[in-house]
Amino acid sequence: MRRLRLRIGTVAGGFPALPVREFDIIYADPPWDYKGQLQHAGPGSADTGGAVRHYPTVTLSDLKTLDVKNIAAQDSLLFMWATSPHLDQAIELGKSWEFDWATVAFVWDKIRVNPGFYTLSQCELCLVFKRGRIPRPRGARDVRQLVSAKRGLHSQKPEEVRKRIERMFPEQRRVELFARHTVPGWYSWGLEAHGP
Repeated sequence: MRRLRLRIGTVAGGFPALPVREFDIIYADPPWDYKGQLQHAGPGSADTGGAVRHYPTVTLSDLKTLDVKNIAAQDSLLFMWATSPHLDQAIELGKSWEFDWATVAFVWDKIRVNPGFYTLSQCELCLVFKRGRIPRPRGARDVRQLVSAKRGLHSQKPEEVRKRIERMFPEQRRVELFARHTVPGWYSWGLEAHGP
């Protein structure tokens, strides 16, 4: 099991230090810890993987030690992806980073289903938290919540969500935490991507 251990003031496991600047928009896809649990396609089938097979996962208590509050502007938003089993942890994490819970920003219909313990899983949520006021100036006010896009690589999120955030907040300073690649107009922070 590949689980990162984070410490206040430093970030172990190869994560770079958080940037020394403030951002109006923070977009995060935390590497939630599933305690090594793997996904299965059904009775008698092999596992289809799990987060721990694709990247180092981080516990909630360790995610809380990231000093995200110090890179957030006085008026800022946090858009955070949350898998259904981690919904309560995502809300707790956003609050620990000193944001107020606001609402569900996006619902991603993955079109293809995943196995689940109760129902077949097909959607993932991107939550939004607020610190102070909504950053100004505002951009588009007609952005839809539902995003229908086929699931890609493990944990890869649809680019459409980032584009919608850009339409809503085109002039703000934006950072993506736990980024997998750099994107023009965003500061990227994570094991796989780092920098503007």
